[in-house]
Amino acid sequence: MIRTAICEDDARTRAYLASLIRTQPYSCEIAEYASAEDCLSDCGGMDIIFLDIGLGSSGPIPDGMALAREIRTRTSPTRPVIIFVTGYDQYVFDAFDVGAFQYLLKPVDEAKFAQVFLRAAAQIQAERENPQKIPTLTVQASGLCRAIPLDTICYIESSNHKVVLHLKDGEFAYYAKIRDLEAELRGPFFRIHKGYLVNLAYIVGYTKTDVALRNGETLLLSKYKYQDFVKAYLRFLKKGTGL
Repeated sequence: MIRTAICEDDARTRAYLASLIRTQPYSCEIAEYASAEDCLSDCGGMDIIFLDIGLGSSGPIPDGMALAREIRTRTSPTRPVIIFVTGYDQYVFDAFDVGAFQYLLKPVDEAKFAQVFLRAAAQIQAERENPQKIPTLTVQASGLCRAIPLDTICYIESSNHKVVLHLKDGEFAYYAKIRDLEAELRGPFFRIHKGYLVNLAYIVGYTKTDVALRNGETLLLSKYKYQDFVKAYLRFLKKGTGL
């Protein structure tokens, strides 16, 4: 069973998307929501969420992009696959920020929908079959989706409108906001500076002004972050959650 949710303020579009889901070769549970607030209060445990960006909400969550950010920042045993459905293509880079799986333009093509659903279902099935796998960060760039194991990321650097993942074996840059990654990667990562989000497992030492990493690099440590960083790092060491 694949649990799906549709958050779309237009009833006809909701019905159309639901009909497309029913034609897929999977047993699917479908929940429909007309507002971001209703969806957020009831979408826990969903496998796939189809989100309209222009929800036209007057509530605290103004649109689908804001809803996606709320979903990503909430603690959940699973990370739902988010697929945006919109009539506008200017939000594609914002979709990267929240780790969206795909960006479908209205009117939604049936063949394209089936292709995207198939890939999403395959990802969900793989995660169910291997629930103890190494946690990953899912990123999208140039139309490709890539899962990067968290234990290969030394630190993340903010650079203009992109972030740069500094990995064990190279770098990977894509459009995202470091503040969104900070919310998503709580626990093993800590924001030591406005420009750096560091994997605590790669730290070998620190002073009041900088942090030394295993790869020999030294990063600036903000004086405003110092006390919270020390507490987070000591908690991390106490748990013994190194690589």
